[in-house]
Amino acid sequence: MNLAANSVYPVQYLNDLKGLKPFADRIKDTEFYPLKSKGAINTLQVNVGKVCNLMCKHCHVEAGPHRTESMTRDTMSQCLKILADNNIPVLDITGGAPELNPHLSWFIKEARQLGCQVMVRTNLTILGTEKYYDLPEFYADHNVEIIASLPCYTEENTDGQRGSGVFLGSIAVLLRLNQLGYGKQDGCLELNLVHNPGGAFLPPPQKTLEAEYRRTLFYQYGIRFNNLYTMTNVPVGGFLDILNDSGNLLRYMQYLASNFNAATVSEVMCRDQISVGWDGQIYDCDFNQMLGLNCSCSHTKDFNVEAFKEREILLGNHCYACTAGAGSSCGGVSISE
Repeated sequence: MNLAANSVYPVQYLNDLKGLKPFADRIKDTEFYPLKSKGAINTLQVNVGKVCNLMCKHCHVEAGPHRTESMTRDTMSQCLKILADNNIPVLDITGGAPELNPHLSWFIKEARQLGCQVMVRTNLTILGTEKYYDLPEFYADHNVEIIASLPCYTEENTDGQRGSGVFLGSIAVLLRLNQLGYGKQDGCLELNLVHNPGGAFLPPPQKTLEAEYRRTLFYQYGIRFNNLYTMTNVPVGGFLDILNDSGNLLRYMQYLASNFNAATVSEVMCRDQISVGWDGQIYDCDFNQMLGLNCSCSHTKDFNVEAFKEREILLGNHCYACTAGAGSSCGGVSISE
């Protein structure tokens, strides 16, 4: 059953799981209920479309070559206005494969002219195709931070999640990025990798896994990178379907709930960022975006930062994924392990 095909039903389905304490009730025991913004907005995260050259089975966006959703230049202009008007220092661009949006280069140039730090979340393989082969040089020329998905440092595990040939294609692109100056510990071009587990369990300790990635990728391929970010699989999109079809949904949710860490609540990413969908709709986070949970400040064209800061963040049981163990965010763990 494709639960993720309907953006409303999965939320109710997750929230009605019998035997699971609702997430909202769990954080009522903390000082952060109701959950609101920290006050300062540090990041504007923009999903520029759901079109992708890959179809990863864990993808919470359910992106792929069959998708057509792509942000227009007009909506990007509205995002740039939000950045400029509110002195937001970081633009975090995601997708799909962001490179498949025809306005990406323009968007990056405009944001850099505003003085913003720009990061692009890439699946790497798209940068190895002929049409997009020049993009790494463009990224380097504009000092774009690259956040690259590499689920594992082994070919078997990466290809198991993302498809045959993905690992070696990713390695080839990483080597090219290194040649351009990305990944040097004392350099200005940041290359950060992202790991997500291959199943229904928490990732290993981030620093321990980073050391293993660093050792294996360097000695086997000569690859260097700056940081590894570990991210917990959130029961949204494709991963929700996997859990449901395998009969593991309740077990996984109970596992996340049993690892709830109150210390992570103050650091969840929804408290200091804005999440924008490809159509300009505004959300508390990327996962609420994929579930269709609009926040009260609904669109980039009429965005009000003060109202956004005062909003009550929408919660659901999927939020257990961001608060289990050391926490999980788009920048890796939330607290020190």
